[in-house]
Amino acid sequence: TEAGTRYLVHLLRGQNHGLFLDMAEGRRWVREHVQPGAKVLNLFAYTCAFSVVALQAGAAEVVNVDMSDGALAIGRRNHALNGVERGAKFLPHDIFNSWGKLTRGGPYDLVICDPPSFQKGSFVATKDYARLARRLPSLLAPGGMALLCLNTPKLGLEFLRDVVAENAPELSFVERVANPAAFGDVSEDRGLKVLIYGRTAEISGLEVT
Repeated sequence: TEAGTRYLVHLLRGQNHGLFLDMAEGRRWVREHVQPGAKVLNLFAYTCAFSVVALQAGAAEVVNVDMSDGALAIGRRNHALNGVERGAKFLPHDIFNSWGKLTRGGPYDLVICDPPSFQKGSFVATKDYARLARRLPSLLAPGGMALLCLNTPKLGLEFLRDVVAENAPELSFVERVANPAAFGDVSEDRGLKVLIYGRTAEISGLEVT
């Protein structure tokens, strides 16, 4: 249980136990900023924890996309555990082969991108994050926001900021979401990076810097 939300986890599966604890503040941000009736796109959804909290916050629809049928199956169970099955969609697709379908399903008020740092055959951050960033403006509604994640010690904060600046100049940086205190021993540049971007100069009272 995290902040009153229940998740199915497997503690003996190494790193892939079903819930990334260092993303707790990212989930809190979604819970606090999703507006009632919002439409959300959750890319690289894994077990759909972001989707659960978005629906709890009042989102009307969350589209969860992940190549792993098994991960999405656990995601369905997570929604059932919390009674938020209505409005959740699950697409077992390769994101880079599904832009047409995803764009037609939009636009979205929030796009969440939490890709693996390196997954052979599906995502390599150094080359694929740029491809991802280029698509974001066409997916977002006016005033929409994007939550972008990067979790590798080999790539720092400036890598992600530079990728967005070069490939999605329509988006403005809003803020960085702090990591949980329990992970305070990891340097900010080597640990998880969670950045918020938006399509307008001022979003929800937050001044862009």
